[in-house]
Amino acid sequence: MTGKQLLDDCFLHDKDRLRHHEALTILKDRLTAVATVETVRLEAALERVLADDLSAPRNIPLADNSAVDGYAFRHGDFDEAGGFFRLEQRIAAGQSGGAGLAPWGAARIFTGAVMPPGADTVAMQEDCEQHQQDGQDFVIVPQGLRKGANCRLAGEDVAEGTTILSAGQRLRAQDLAAIASAGRAEVPVFRKLKVALVSTGDELRRPGDLITVGDVYDSNHFLLRALCATLPVEIEDLGIVRDDGALVTATLKEAADRFDVILTTGGASRGEEDHVLRALDGLGTRHMWQLAIKPGRPMMFGSIGNCVFLGLPGNPVAAMVCFLLYARPVMSVLGGGPFLAPQSFQVPAAFEIPRKKPDRREFYRAFLKPGPDGKPEAHKFMRDGSGLITGLREADGLVEIPEEATSVTQGGLVTFLPFSSFGMR
Repeated sequence: MTGKQLLDDCFLHDKDRLRHHEALTILKDRLTAVATVETVRLEAALERVLADDLSAPRNIPLADNSAVDGYAFRHGDFDEAGGFFRLEQRIAAGQSGGAGLAPWGAARIFTGAVMPPGADTVAMQEDCEQHQQDGQDFVIVPQGLRKGANCRLAGEDVAEGTTILSAGQRLRAQDLAAIASAGRAEVPVFRKLKVALVSTGDELRRPGDLITVGDVYDSNHFLLRALCATLPVEIEDLGIVRDDGALVTATLKEAADRFDVILTTGGASRGEEDHVLRALDGLGTRHMWQLAIKPGRPMMFGSIGNCVFLGLPGNPVAAMVCFLLYARPVMSVLGGGPFLAPQSFQVPAAFEIPRKKPDRREFYRAFLKPGPDGKPEAHKFMRDGSGLITGLREADGLVEIPEEATSVTQGGLVTFLPFSSFGMR
């Protein structure tokens, strides 16, 4: 994970810091899958990342079959006035298609049953009328039925040899159904990434502990742990590390030997008590730091040996924004998946920003509400503080304002990134 020299001066102006798209390019260029492959039973494969292409070993379905309960016949025996067919056989699901039909012969057939040779059309039972004459059963089929009606063809879903799923896909419920339909009981998947979660700061306490003035509860741990649950990773909590340079260094060094990823919050700047940045520089390589974004400027990306290091800001809003924009796609790629880019769309702004600093991309917590015309508008959370968790809770997405914008006018179009596009609710 070596490459060009990156900007690392925290006193540079925003126009000299890494822009959002530059940071994404660096991450894409420096990443590859590190997770090994294992084989799991299909019932254990939900939300895992597929490690190899899966193709259909046979046609799905295997043979032509009926889509309804009814009567199968040869459409060539049919005329515009309808049909008077002699019932020759009965075929239920699980049976073979039986013998071929004689001219003007029909088969009583049930949903999923294999079509008899030569038959190509099925009339629904509720549209037909049974009749008996001289001890022989007949069925009267109404006019107007098209050829191939109510018949599912062999390979109609997937033809033999077709790729069903490609490597790198995250397996959903519908994907498991497709794999099962091909007869696969096991699938190759990338093993889950091992991620160490580290909180830093003398002021931090865990919920349940007593706090005094100057202390805060470690909300970031639970925020990031929950966000990681949207990815195929295994989290290990390394607890809260005090603001002690030697202790921070020792913790990161030990973690780098056991984990694929170290995810930290806090200590990402160059203050006297910001030890994470110095520890990373002493142990490994810093590839990215100081971004021209708000919130989240001191986001860090680096490596310690073969372990990827992701250092998030300490403020909860900045930590979440940086996780969604950078850490989430990084961990997806390391785990064998794609570089996850959120879906977005344009909506009118129900707010205004008279002046915005240029050369910096800004992300605001926002929620959608119907406007006067009933169409959705983006409403910005009223306060912009990076420590206000209330804004994260009330928002259902982020409004993204590009670097070149210097203001936002009410009614103007803005880019909205719904939290659902990040795998969240």
